[in-house]
Amino acid sequence: MTHGAPLIHTIAAALGLALIFGFVAARLRLPALVGYLLAGVIIGPFTPGFVADAHIAAQLAEIGVMLLMFGVGLHFSLDDLLAVRKIAVPGALVQIAAATLMGGFMASAWGWSIGASLVFGLALSVASTVVLLRALDSLGLLDTYVGRIAVGWLVVEDLAMVLVLVLLPPLAEILLDRPGAAGGAGPEVWRALGMTLLQVGAFVALMLVVGRRLFPWLLWQVTRTGSRELFTLCVVAAGVSIAFASAALFGVSFALGAFFAGMVMRESEFSHRAAQESLPLRDAFAVLFFVSVGMLFDPWVIIERPWQVLAVVLVIVVGKSLAAATLVLLFRYPLGLALTVSASLAQIGEFSFILAGLGVSLGLLPGAGRDLILAGALISIATNPLWFAMIAPLQRWLLRHSSLARDFEARVDPMAELPMTTDARFLSRQVVLVGYGRVGRRIAAVLAQSDVPFVVAERNRELVERLREEGKAAVWGDAADPVVLVQAHIARARVLAIAVADAIDVHHMVATARALNPSIEVVVRSHSEEQARLLTQDEATVFLGEHELAQAMARDVVRRTSAVAHA
Repeated sequence: MTHGAPLIHTIAAALGLALIFGFVAARLRLPALVGYLLAGVIIGPFTPGFVADAHIAAQLAEIGVMLLMFGVGLHFSLDDLLAVRKIAVPGALVQIAAATLMGGFMASAWGWSIGASLVFGLALSVASTVVLLRALDSLGLLDTYVGRIAVGWLVVEDLAMVLVLVLLPPLAEILLDRPGAAGGAGPEVWRALGMTLLQVGAFVALMLVVGRRLFPWLLWQVTRTGSRELFTLCVVAAGVSIAFASAALFGVSFALGAFFAGMVMRESEFSHRAAQESLPLRDAFAVLFFVSVGMLFDPWVIIERPWQVLAVVLVIVVGKSLAAATLVLLFRYPLGLALTVSASLAQIGEFSFILAGLGVSLGLLPGAGRDLILAGALISIATNPLWFAMIAPLQRWLLRHSSLARDFEARVDPMAELPMTTDARFLSRQVVLVGYGRVGRRIAAVLAQSDVPFVVAERNRELVERLREEGKAAVWGDAADPVVLVQAHIARARVLAIAVADAIDVHHMVATARALNPSIEVVVRSHSEEQARLLTQDEATVFLGEHELAQAMARDVVRRTSAVAHA
């Protein structure tokens, strides 16, 4: 066999074996990513036979991370992230601190130095964005409020890790206790921190001020050519090029650069098409990411250090999850959301590998520490779908056997019901508007201009608080829950307008509304043609798209309320 084309050999071996083992895993009712990880182990340097080029595989995986984060950015706006800042920012920072302490104390107990314990703990504290996004997307949670909290949480984690990677080299002088380090490292640390914050701030400002106008305009110009190939090329080039430029010019990670690129491209009316066009490439390169993770894994570490591997996995899966769930519950969010966020964070990934590699190169982390981090990453990634599958049965078990869990679930929140002072016009013949995102806000604006009363049902508690401060009628909770619809007075409403794209329980939501109000009109937003066909069978009016959809959907709701009023 000629080895003159390592790129082709690596791609062919990685995708071919991933297909075979992914298929076998699916037939065994295991997540396909388990097969992808196993494929990586087989073509990795620690098993006999063909060995793929690990450096090329790592670069291909980086492209996968860029495209995946770019696609996520296409589904998120700055408003979406700001809406979850009150839980995502403190939650991520406290969870990083808690996981770092757990991992650090464990490493100290093994006799490692303070520097090694710090790097080891930090590596265990940050979850993999790729794994999280694949899990949320497969469960249909990516566009939900739960998904926005989880993604916002990881964006904060990624930003924190960018600072850690910049500050670690100057801090290494102090941690290694080198002569003269104590006097010179202090100013150097502050200088590095200030420069990093300045660079990140400049990048974010540039993307929000210039990018939000430039890139949607560019996408519109390419669309006018009528060429599908150029459109796809423009989307992929924008995601990869901006990610690379952000890393080269501003020191921001590829993942964060691509995420902000997607966010500014979302301002275009063709953002949904852009997400669809880039989907096949995102999926293919995401597979290469999991294969590259498997290539890094040395199976012998499980045999040589079984108890240490088990301890690492317990910190990642149990320790981090408990810390995250506790934080979410302290913020007065439901038990189900706490379990979902904790399952999202029960793994580690790309930033952990980067941090481990930097720690070894600086002489802070022993080679055994990197092996344990890689083992914990592979095991936690492979088992992560299992934790998501356990959310519903675990929630039911806790509610049956734990009075504390029932207290969390049953506690009364003032945002969960309309105030007693709510005007009577919002309690009868009103529109119940589910979701107050970009589309929901546009519908609400048209309804307000037409003097049509409406009640918003929204899962974002902070958003409900703001709506009430503005004098709008709003209730907090998941509208798939009959209690939330009852609090929105669905039984006497004219129209149910579901403005949340592809909500998981939309069929249950419609059925509940019809059971409480058989004559109610239902208008639904969707991005999925398959779901649109199913909803049409439920006698619901479905609108596909986003920007022009909001106006058309709002006009339809106003027309229906007028028709009911004159009936």
